[in-house]
Amino acid sequence: MAPTYDHPGEQAAHDPVKLIAVRDTALSVDEVFRAVGDGAAGGTALFVGTVRNHDGGSDVDELAYSSHPSAEAEMRRIAEKVAAEYPVRALAAVHRVGDLGIGDLAVVVAVSCPHRGDAFEACRKLIDDLKHEVPIWKHQTFSDGNEEWVGA
Repeated sequence: MAPTYDHPGEQAAHDPVKLIAVRDTALSVDEVFRAVGDGAAGGTALFVGTVRNHDGGSDVDELAYSSHPSAEAEMRRIAEKVAAEYPVRALAAVHRVGDLGIGDLAVVVAVSCPHRGDAFEACRKLIDDLKHEVPIWKHQTFSDGNEEWVGA
């Protein structure tokens, strides 16, 4: 079956995955939002995950993320899967690694679609699948001296 396009002149090579990155520098909500801008999108959903000061009732003093070298490739694979399941115009995801402070941005994802409902659903699917499937691990140090690895 031949692909169909929403707009005249749209090319078969349209790649909705605009930005995928694992970085050891501060993340930008504006960069991710700009990456998914698309004139055919009527809805954009954006999720920002931040470092909180507690987990499971314990105070978090320090937090660090580390990743496997395949993390970015896995993020792209998941992004492409989400783009194939929803009418995605553009999609972006960035995750931070290294030492983070309370309130720092840990992950930013965004999806734009022709309609808001699809944008919300695709964004939720994207962040949930990234969290469950991408080899990125969180190491937390609590104020009581205990430590915990999450996702390892």
